[in-house]
Amino acid sequence: MDLSQIKMVVTDMDGTLLNSNHEVSPRFFEIYEELKKKNIAFVAASGRQYHSMVDKLESIKNEILVIAENGALIKKQGETLLTTPINKNEVGRILDTVKPLEHVHPVLCCENNAFVGGDSDEFIEMLREYYSEFEIVSDQKQVDAEVLKIAIYHFESSEQYIYPSVKHLEDGLKVKVSGANWVDVSDLNAHKGYALKKVMDEYQLASHEIMVFGDYNNDLEMLELSDFSFAMANAHPNVLKTAKYSTSSNNDFGVERILEKLL
Repeated sequence: MDLSQIKMVVTDMDGTLLNSNHEVSPRFFEIYEELKKKNIAFVAASGRQYHSMVDKLESIKNEILVIAENGALIKKQGETLLTTPINKNEVGRILDTVKPLEHVHPVLCCENNAFVGGDSDEFIEMLREYYSEFEIVSDQKQVDAEVLKIAIYHFESSEQYIYPSVKHLEDGLKVKVSGANWVDVSDLNAHKGYALKKVMDEYQLASHEIMVFGDYNNDLEMLELSDFSFAMANAHPNVLKTAKYSTSSNNDFGVERILEKLL
C-alpha cells in the first residue's frame, strides 16, 4: 500500500473518527498537526449539523473543510461553498410520509438551524448530542427556511422501522440509512460522494491522492471515490464490502492507526 501520493484525508465522524462516547481523541489532534506540516488537507464529512461538527473539532475548525448534512452543505472557515437543498414541495411529502409512523421523529435540517416537533422530551434530550442549534416548533410544515436534509430518528432501528416506509421516496430523492437510528432524506445530489467530488475537482485531486474513512451507508459514495478507502471494524456490512481496506474500530483508534502509517 503506497500512501506517498496522499494529499487529502477525509473521514466520517460518528462511528468513525468519534468513539462511542462521541469524542475525538487527543491522539487525532496530535496527528492532525503532523498532517498539516506535510500539507495534507483534512476534511470532516458527516450527516451531522455543521455547528455540531465544529464543536467536536473546535481547535481546528478554521483550518479544515467541513462536509455537513450528508453532503448537502460544504463550508470552510465559516464560508459556505455549496448548498444542495430539498425542493420545497418535497418537504411536505416527506413529512406526510413519516407522520403516521409510531415513535418516529423527523428533523428539518437547515444551514444555520434545525426544526423539530416537541412531542418527546427523550428525543429532544438525545438530539442535543447531534444538534447544537435547533428549535422546537408546533408545525414543521410551517418552517419557511431552506431545508438541506430531513433526518428521521427511531430509538430502536432505523433500518427496520423507518426505511421500509420511506423507500418509495427513492424515485426522486436520496434516502440513506445513515446510522443505527437514523434515516436521512435529501436531494438526489445531496450526498457525501457528490460533495467530495466537488472538493476533489476544486483541489484537482485524483482517486489515488485521497484517503477516505467511513462506517455506514451514507459513506458509500465517498468511499467509492478513493483508491484508499477504509471501513471501520464496526462498519455496516455494505461498507465492509465497498471499502478497499479495513482498519480497527472507532473505539480502537482505527482512523489514527492508519494516519500514523500515512505519516
